[in-house]
Amino acid sequence: MVGQTVTMTVTSEAVNADLLNHVTDFLHARGERMTLPRRSVLRALAARTGHISAEQVVADVAELVPSVHRSSVYRTLEALTAAGLLQHVHLGHGATAYHLVKHAHPHAQCTSCHAVVDLPADLLDALTAAVQDQFDFTLDPLHVALSGICPNCAHTQQATSTTQH
Repeated sequence: MVGQTVTMTVTSEAVNADLLNHVTDFLHARGERMTLPRRSVLRALAARTGHISAEQVVADVAELVPSVHRSSVYRTLEALTAAGLLQHVHLGHGATAYHLVKHAHPHAQCTSCHAVVDLPADLLDALTAAVQDQFDFTLDPLHVALSGICPNCAHTQQATSTTQH
């Protein structure tokens, strides 16, 4: 339930302008253009906090610029992810969420309330190296969220189990 963990926020025009300028400069340095679909997707992502589904990005872009086709939004999400400007992560039951990033990092998701937590970028480096050394297997720790129970849900579950006994 990606949509349950996201709330709309009011993002200042200055923040949006800075973001668009940064991305525009980055794309121009690579010989690419800031197209209407790219600008629309970035505006939609910058207007929200947290990790949002592709479908929510499509819906938000449709509200902002109805002429941008949903296939353009999906292609833009893929292109911006490949460029390292967005990160996508697969959450519980295969849902994919996107968010703007400066540096890619692993995620954890609560199996109870579905909250998503950004983890430090180097948190799983030792585990990744150990799996490579011991099993000759290369992990991609940034692609899928780790699952577990957040502190709030753990506390609620503990309180519930204590009152039932």
